[in-house]
Amino acid sequence: MSDKPSDQPSVSDEDWAAFVENAREQGLGTEEQSKALRKVRPKKAPKAPKAPKAPKRQEPAGWRTGPAWQEMNGRAARRRKVKGAVGIALAAALALVAVRPQLFTGLLPDDVTSALPSSWSDRPEDTTPLAAETAAPTSAPDDVDPDRPTLKEPFRGSPAVRWADGAAGIEPPAAKATGWMSKKQVEDALKRSKDFLVASNLDPAVLKGGKPSAALRLIDPKFGNLRSEVEQALARPTEEHDPTIVFSRFDPAEARVVGSVVKIRGRMSVEKGTGKDSGQVLVHTDYTFVYPVVKARPGADAVERSIVRRVLTFSFVDPARFRATPGKLGVSDWDAQFGNNDCAHPVNGFLRPTFDEDRAALPQPSRSGAAVDPYDRSKTLGELPRGCGTVTRS
Repeated sequence: MSDKPSDQPSVSDEDWAAFVENAREQGLGTEEQSKALRKVRPKKAPKAPKAPKAPKRQEPAGWRTGPAWQEMNGRAARRRKVKGAVGIALAAALALVAVRPQLFTGLLPDDVTSALPSSWSDRPEDTTPLAAETAAPTSAPDDVDPDRPTLKEPFRGSPAVRWADGAAGIEPPAAKATGWMSKKQVEDALKRSKDFLVASNLDPAVLKGGKPSAALRLIDPKFGNLRSEVEQALARPTEEHDPTIVFSRFDPAEARVVGSVVKIRGRMSVEKGTGKDSGQVLVHTDYTFVYPVVKARPGADAVERSIVRRVLTFSFVDPARFRATPGKLGVSDWDAQFGNNDCAHPVNGFLRPTFDEDRAALPQPSRSGAAVDPYDRSKTLGELPRGCGTVTRS
Protein backbone atom coordinates (compact mmCIF):
# COMPACT_ATOMS: atom_id res chain seq x y z
CA MET A 1 0.00 0.00 0.00
CA SER A 2 1.44 3.34 -1.10
CA ASP A 3 2.19 5.99 1.52
CA LYS A 4 1.61 8.76 -1.11
CA PRO A 5 -1.57 10.77 -0.83
CA SER A 6 -4.19 10.43 -3.66
CA ASP A 7 -3.58 12.47 -6.84
CA GLN A 8 -7.29 13.14 -7.20
CA PRO A 9 -8.47 16.58 -6.11
CA SER A 10 -10.09 16.92 -2.77
CA VAL A 11 -13.63 18.35 -2.57
CA SER A 12 -14.80 20.30 0.43
CA ASP A 13 -18.03 19.40 2.20
CA GLU A 14 -19.57 22.72 1.10
CA ASP A 15 -18.74 22.06 -2.60
CA TRP A 16 -19.94 18.51 -2.31
CA ALA A 17 -23.32 19.57 -0.92
CA ALA A 18 -23.68 22.14 -3.71
CA PHE A 19 -22.91 19.46 -6.35
CA VAL A 20 -25.54 17.09 -4.97
CA GLU A 21 -28.16 19.84 -4.98
CA ASN A 22 -27.30 20.72 -8.61
CA ALA A 23 -27.61 17.10 -9.68
CA ARG A 24 -31.07 16.89 -8.25
CA GLU A 25 -32.10 20.07 -10.06
CA GLN A 26 -30.90 18.48 -13.34
CA GLY A 27 -33.16 15.47 -12.79
CA LEU A 28 -30.47 12.85 -12.44
CA GLY A 29 -31.69 9.62 -10.97
CA THR A 30 -30.24 7.82 -8.08
CA GLU A 31 -28.12 5.54 -10.26
CA GLU A 32 -26.89 8.43 -12.36
CA GLN A 33 -26.19 10.47 -9.20
CA SER A 34 -24.04 7.71 -7.78
CA LYS A 35 -21.96 7.46 -10.95
CA ALA A 36 -21.47 11.19 -11.08
CA LEU A 37 -20.55 11.36 -7.42
CA ARG A 38 -17.91 8.64 -7.79
CA LYS A 39 -16.32 10.57 -10.60
CA VAL A 40 -16.09 13.74 -8.54
CA ARG A 41 -15.36 12.61 -4.94
CA PRO A 42 -12.45 10.29 -4.45
CA LYS A 43 -12.21 7.58 -1.91
CA LYS A 44 -10.58 8.48 1.39
CA ALA A 45 -6.88 8.09 1.37
CA PRO A 46 -5.69 5.33 3.65
CA LYS A 47 -4.11 6.31 6.95
CA ALA A 48 -0.36 6.34 7.09
CA PRO A 49 1.05 3.59 9.28
CA LYS A 50 2.09 4.66 12.80
CA ALA A 51 5.76 5.18 13.41
CA PRO A 52 7.33 2.49 15.57
CA LYS A 53 7.62 3.39 19.28
CA ALA A 54 11.07 4.18 20.60
CA PRO A 55 12.36 1.66 23.11
CA LYS A 56 11.77 2.68 26.75
CA ARG A 57 14.76 4.47 28.22
CA GLN A 58 16.37 2.64 31.07
CA GLU A 59 17.43 5.01 33.91
CA PRO A 60 19.75 4.20 36.80
CA ALA A 61 18.13 2.95 39.98
CA GLY A 62 16.72 5.80 42.04
CA TRP A 63 16.76 8.22 39.11
CA ARG A 64 13.73 10.47 38.79
CA THR A 65 12.98 12.80 35.91
CA GLY A 66 10.56 14.87 38.02
CA PRO A 67 9.20 15.21 41.56
CA ALA A 68 6.44 12.97 42.75
CA TRP A 69 2.96 14.50 42.92
CA GLN A 70 2.98 14.70 46.69
CA GLU A 71 6.28 16.58 46.62
CA MET A 72 5.04 19.02 43.98
CA ASN A 73 1.94 19.65 46.02
CA GLY A 74 4.00 20.25 49.10
CA ARG A 75 6.21 22.68 47.24
CA ALA A 76 3.17 24.54 45.94
CA ALA A 77 1.83 24.72 49.49
CA ARG A 78 5.14 26.18 50.66
CA ARG A 79 4.93 28.81 47.95
CA ARG A 80 1.46 29.72 49.14
CA LYS A 81 2.74 30.10 52.67
CA VAL A 82 5.53 32.37 51.52
CA LYS A 83 3.08 34.50 49.58
CA GLY A 84 0.86 34.65 52.62
CA ALA A 85 3.76 35.77 54.78
CA VAL A 86 4.68 38.45 52.25
CA GLY A 87 1.05 39.57 52.23
CA ILE A 88 1.02 39.87 56.01
CA ALA A 89 4.29 41.80 55.97
CA LEU A 90 2.95 44.10 53.27
CA ALA A 91 -0.29 44.63 55.18
CA ALA A 92 1.69 45.42 58.32
CA ALA A 93 3.86 47.85 56.37
CA LEU A 94 0.83 49.56 54.88
CA ALA A 95 -0.77 49.79 58.30
CA LEU A 96 2.41 51.37 59.64
CA VAL A 97 2.52 53.82 56.75
CA ALA A 98 -1.13 54.68 57.38
CA VAL A 99 -0.31 55.55 61.00
CA ARG A 100 3.17 56.96 60.42
CA PRO A 101 3.35 57.98 56.73
CA GLN A 102 6.43 60.08 57.39
CA LEU A 103 8.44 56.87 57.81
CA PHE A 104 7.82 56.21 54.11
CA THR A 105 7.42 59.64 52.59
CA GLY A 106 10.53 60.89 54.32
CA LEU A 107 12.57 58.62 52.04
CA LEU A 108 11.08 60.01 48.83
CA PRO A 109 12.14 63.13 46.92
CA ASP A 110 10.00 66.23 47.24
CA ASP A 111 8.69 66.06 43.70
CA VAL A 112 7.29 62.59 44.43
CA THR A 113 5.77 63.32 47.83
CA SER A 114 4.10 66.45 46.51
CA ALA A 115 2.13 64.26 44.12
CA LEU A 116 0.95 61.82 46.78
CA PRO A 117 -2.57 62.01 48.23
CA SER A 118 -2.91 64.17 51.32
CA SER A 119 -3.52 61.06 53.43
CA TRP A 120 0.08 60.02 52.66
CA SER A 121 1.57 63.34 53.68
CA ASP A 122 3.24 64.01 56.99
CA ARG A 123 0.12 64.80 58.98
CA PRO A 124 0.63 67.46 61.66
CA GLU A 125 -0.23 66.92 65.28
CA ASP A 126 -3.59 68.05 66.61
CA THR A 127 -2.79 71.46 68.05
CA THR A 128 -6.37 72.48 68.77
CA PRO A 129 -6.25 74.36 72.11
CA LEU A 130 -7.95 72.62 75.01
CA ALA A 131 -10.71 74.26 76.96
CA ALA A 132 -9.62 75.82 80.25
CA GLU A 133 -9.24 73.43 83.15
CA THR A 134 -11.89 74.11 85.76
CA ALA A 135 -11.55 70.94 87.86
CA ALA A 136 -9.11 68.11 88.32
CA PRO A 137 -9.13 65.82 85.26
CA THR A 138 -10.11 62.20 85.77
CA SER A 139 -7.14 60.70 83.91
CA ALA A 140 -3.80 61.45 82.33
CA PRO A 141 -3.67 62.91 78.81
CA ASP A 142 -3.80 60.39 75.98
CA ASP A 143 -0.58 59.16 74.47
CA VAL A 144 0.55 61.05 71.39
CA ASP A 145 2.90 60.23 68.58
CA PRO A 146 6.25 60.34 70.42
CA ASP A 147 8.12 62.27 67.76
CA ARG A 148 11.26 64.02 68.82
CA PRO A 149 10.93 67.76 69.51
CA THR A 150 12.86 70.18 67.34
CA LEU A 151 13.94 73.79 67.61
CA LYS A 152 11.08 74.69 65.29
CA GLU A 153 8.53 72.45 67.05
CA PRO A 154 9.76 72.10 70.65
CA PHE A 155 6.46 70.67 71.94
CA ARG A 156 6.15 68.04 69.22
CA GLY A 157 5.19 64.65 70.62
CA SER A 158 3.95 66.10 73.91
CA PRO A 159 0.43 66.56 75.31
CA ALA A 160 1.50 70.16 75.98
CA VAL A 161 1.25 70.92 72.26
CA ARG A 162 -2.44 71.61 72.89
CA TRP A 163 -1.91 73.56 76.12
CA ALA A 164 -2.12 77.31 76.37
CA ASP A 165 0.84 79.56 75.61
CA GLY A 166 2.43 81.45 78.45
CA ALA A 167 0.40 83.77 80.67
CA ALA A 168 -2.77 82.97 78.69
CA GLY A 169 -2.70 79.58 80.40
CA ILE A 170 -3.18 81.21 83.82
CA GLU A 171 -6.84 82.11 83.66
CA PRO A 172 -8.42 83.33 86.93
CA PRO A 173 -12.00 82.35 87.62
CA ALA A 174 -14.82 84.87 87.71
CA ALA A 175 -14.55 86.96 90.88
CA LYS A 176 -17.26 87.11 93.51
CA ALA A 177 -17.37 88.43 97.07
CA THR A 178 -15.68 85.96 99.42
CA GLY A 179 -15.03 86.22 103.14
CA TRP A 180 -13.95 89.69 104.14
CA MET A 181 -13.34 90.64 100.46
CA SER A 182 -15.69 92.36 98.07
CA LYS A 183 -15.91 91.19 94.48
CA LYS A 184 -13.49 93.93 93.44
CA GLN A 185 -11.00 92.94 96.14
CA VAL A 186 -11.19 89.27 95.09
CA GLU A 187 -10.62 90.31 91.51
CA ASP A 188 -7.52 92.17 92.62
CA ALA A 189 -6.31 89.19 94.68
CA LEU A 190 -6.67 86.91 91.67
CA LYS A 191 -4.70 89.33 89.54
CA ARG A 192 -1.87 89.53 92.06
CA SER A 193 -1.76 85.75 92.27
CA LYS A 194 -1.42 85.50 88.51
CA ASP A 195 1.22 88.23 88.49
CA PHE A 196 3.28 86.24 90.99
CA LEU A 197 3.06 83.05 88.90
CA VAL A 198 4.05 84.93 85.74
CA ALA A 199 6.96 86.68 87.47
CA SER A 200 8.29 83.49 89.04
CA ASN A 201 7.75 81.04 86.16
CA LEU A 202 7.66 82.99 82.87
CA ASP A 203 9.88 86.05 83.24
CA PRO A 204 12.64 85.59 80.58
CA ALA A 205 15.26 87.09 82.87
CA VAL A 206 14.35 84.69 85.67
CA LEU A 207 14.36 81.70 83.30
CA LYS A 208 17.91 82.67 82.36
CA GLY A 209 18.95 82.39 86.01
CA GLY A 210 18.22 85.93 87.15
CA LYS A 211 16.79 86.98 90.47
CA PRO A 212 12.96 86.95 90.56
CA SER A 213 12.75 90.54 91.77
CA ALA A 214 9.23 91.25 90.51
CA ALA A 215 7.88 88.18 92.31
CA LEU A 216 9.74 89.06 95.52
CA ARG A 217 8.22 92.54 95.51
CA LEU A 218 4.74 91.03 95.59
CA ILE A 219 5.42 89.14 98.86
CA ASP A 220 4.15 90.98 101.91
CA PRO A 221 7.18 91.67 104.17
CA LYS A 222 4.80 91.55 107.13
CA PHE A 223 3.73 88.00 106.32
CA GLY A 224 5.98 86.23 108.80
CA ASN A 225 9.58 85.69 107.67
CA LEU A 226 8.62 84.41 104.23
CA ARG A 227 10.38 86.99 102.10
CA SER A 228 13.65 86.84 104.01
CA GLU A 229 13.63 83.04 103.87
CA VAL A 230 13.06 83.05 100.12
CA GLU A 231 15.88 85.54 99.61
CA GLN A 232 18.15 83.34 101.70
CA ALA A 233 17.26 80.29 99.62
CA LEU A 234 18.13 82.14 96.44
CA ALA A 235 21.49 83.24 97.84
CA ARG A 236 22.44 79.95 99.53
CA PRO A 237 20.29 77.08 98.19
CA THR A 238 20.20 73.85 100.17
CA GLU A 239 18.13 70.69 100.22
CA GLU A 240 15.90 72.25 102.88
CA HIS A 241 15.77 75.68 101.27
CA ASP A 242 15.47 75.09 97.53
CA PRO A 243 14.22 78.11 95.57
CA THR A 244 13.11 75.92 92.64
CA ILE A 245 10.10 74.94 94.76
CA VAL A 246 8.75 78.40 93.90
CA PHE A 247 10.86 79.75 91.00
CA SER A 248 11.75 78.34 87.58
CA ARG A 249 15.37 79.19 86.84
CA PHE A 250 17.94 77.52 84.60
CA ASP A 251 21.69 77.83 85.01
CA PRO A 252 22.81 79.84 81.92
CA ALA A 253 26.03 77.83 81.86
CA GLU A 254 24.10 74.58 81.47
CA ALA A 255 20.80 75.10 79.60
CA ARG A 256 18.62 77.67 77.91
CA VAL A 257 14.92 77.80 77.07
CA VAL A 258 14.05 77.37 73.38
CA GLY A 259 11.97 80.18 71.91
CA SER A 260 9.61 82.38 73.88
CA VAL A 261 6.71 80.02 74.55
CA VAL A 262 6.16 78.04 77.75
CA LYS A 263 3.14 75.74 77.74
CA ILE A 264 0.81 75.90 80.76
CA ARG A 265 -2.18 74.02 82.05
CA GLY A 266 -3.93 74.33 85.39
CA ARG A 267 -6.56 76.08 87.41
CA MET A 268 -7.17 78.63 90.15
CA SER A 269 -9.88 78.81 92.82
CA VAL A 270 -10.89 81.02 95.74
CA GLU A 271 -12.26 80.12 99.16
CA LYS A 272 -12.86 81.66 102.56
CA GLY A 273 -10.33 80.52 105.13
CA THR A 274 -11.56 78.55 108.14
CA GLY A 275 -9.99 77.29 111.34
CA LYS A 276 -6.38 78.43 111.55
CA ASP A 277 -6.91 80.33 108.29
CA SER A 278 -9.94 82.17 109.60
CA GLY A 279 -9.97 85.82 108.54
CA GLN A 280 -8.13 85.04 105.33
CA VAL A 281 -9.18 84.59 101.72
CA LEU A 282 -7.20 81.80 100.08
CA VAL A 283 -6.38 81.57 96.38
CA HIS A 284 -5.38 78.01 95.42
CA THR A 285 -3.32 77.56 92.28
CA ASP A 286 -2.27 74.31 90.59
CA TYR A 287 -0.35 74.72 87.32
CA THR A 288 2.01 72.64 85.22
CA PHE A 289 4.68 74.47 83.21
CA VAL A 290 6.47 72.82 80.27
CA TYR A 291 9.84 74.30 79.27
CA PRO A 292 11.61 73.23 76.06
CA VAL A 293 15.35 73.47 76.60
CA VAL A 294 18.66 72.79 74.88
CA LYS A 295 22.20 72.76 76.17
CA ALA A 296 23.79 76.16 76.65
CA ARG A 297 26.62 75.59 74.19
CA PRO A 298 26.37 77.39 70.81
CA GLY A 299 24.70 75.35 68.08
CA ALA A 300 23.00 72.91 70.44
CA ASP A 301 19.80 71.60 68.86
CA ALA A 302 18.84 68.49 70.87
CA VAL A 303 15.61 69.64 72.53
CA GLU A 304 14.46 68.22 75.85
CA ARG A 305 11.59 69.35 78.06
CA SER A 306 11.45 70.14 81.75
CA ILE A 307 8.01 69.78 83.30
CA VAL A 308 7.28 71.57 86.56
CA ARG A 309 4.02 71.31 88.45
CA ARG A 310 3.51 73.91 91.16
CA VAL A 311 0.81 74.02 93.79
CA LEU A 312 0.73 77.27 95.75
CA THR A 313 -1.83 78.81 98.09
CA PHE A 314 -1.80 82.59 98.35
CA SER A 315 -3.16 84.20 101.47
CA PHE A 316 -4.87 87.56 101.72
CA VAL A 317 -5.54 88.68 105.29
CA ASP A 318 -8.00 91.21 106.59
CA PRO A 319 -5.92 94.31 107.46
CA ALA A 320 -8.57 95.22 110.05
CA ARG A 321 -7.59 92.14 112.03
CA PHE A 322 -4.00 91.37 110.98
CA ARG A 323 -0.87 93.20 110.09
CA ALA A 324 -0.80 93.37 106.31
CA THR A 325 0.51 95.54 103.50
CA PRO A 326 -2.07 96.64 100.94
CA GLY A 327 -1.34 95.35 97.42
CA LYS A 328 0.85 92.47 98.66
CA LEU A 329 0.24 88.79 99.18
CA GLY A 330 1.40 85.98 101.38
CA VAL A 331 2.23 82.39 100.39
CA SER A 332 0.88 80.04 103.03
CA ASP A 333 1.59 76.74 101.26
CA TRP A 334 3.72 75.53 98.36
CA ASP A 335 4.78 72.28 96.78
CA ALA A 336 6.26 71.17 93.48
CA GLN A 337 6.95 68.17 91.28
CA PHE A 338 9.68 68.08 88.64
CA GLY A 339 9.88 66.01 85.48
CA ASN A 340 13.22 65.49 83.73
CA ASN A 341 15.24 67.18 86.42
CA ASP A 342 18.59 65.86 87.60
CA CYS A 343 18.13 64.88 91.22
CA ALA A 344 21.43 63.03 91.54
CA HIS A 345 23.51 66.14 92.17
CA PRO A 346 23.42 68.63 95.04
CA VAL A 347 20.85 71.43 94.94
CA ASN A 348 22.23 74.57 93.29
CA GLY A 349 19.09 76.72 93.02
CA PHE A 350 18.43 75.90 89.35
CA LEU A 351 16.35 73.41 87.41
CA ARG A 352 18.73 70.92 85.84
CA PRO A 353 17.24 69.15 82.81
CA THR A 354 18.95 65.98 81.64
CA PHE A 355 19.87 65.28 78.01
CA ASP A 356 20.30 62.00 76.16
CA GLU A 357 24.02 62.51 75.67
CA ASP A 358 24.53 62.81 79.44
CA ARG A 359 22.19 60.19 80.85
CA ALA A 360 24.54 57.25 80.52
CA ALA A 361 27.19 59.07 82.54
CA LEU A 362 24.88 60.19 85.33
CA PRO A 363 25.06 58.31 88.62
CA GLN A 364 21.98 56.23 89.25
CA PRO A 365 20.29 57.55 92.38
CA SER A 366 18.13 55.44 94.62
CA ARG A 367 14.56 55.36 93.35
CA SER A 368 11.46 55.53 95.43
CA GLY A 369 7.90 54.87 94.38
CA ALA A 370 6.51 54.09 90.97
CA ALA A 371 7.33 55.97 87.78
CA VAL A 372 5.28 59.15 87.33
CA ASP A 373 3.68 60.71 84.28
CA PRO A 374 4.50 64.42 84.68
CA TYR A 375 1.58 65.37 82.42
CA ASP A 376 -0.95 63.56 84.60
CA ARG A 377 -2.90 66.17 86.53
CA SER A 378 -5.59 63.82 87.76
CA LYS A 379 -3.85 63.23 91.12
CA THR A 380 -2.82 65.66 93.83
CA LEU A 381 0.85 66.01 94.61
CA GLY A 382 0.17 64.30 97.91
CA GLU A 383 -0.97 61.19 96.05
CA LEU A 384 2.24 60.93 94.05
CA PRO A 385 5.43 59.15 95.15
CA ARG A 386 8.12 61.30 96.71
CA GLY A 387 11.85 61.18 96.31
CA CYS A 388 14.12 60.85 93.28
CA GLY A 389 12.16 58.70 90.86
CA THR A 390 11.57 58.36 87.13
CA VAL A 391 9.12 59.84 84.65
CA THR A 392 7.30 57.93 81.93
CA ARG A 393 7.60 60.70 79.34
CA SER A 394 8.84 64.23 78.90
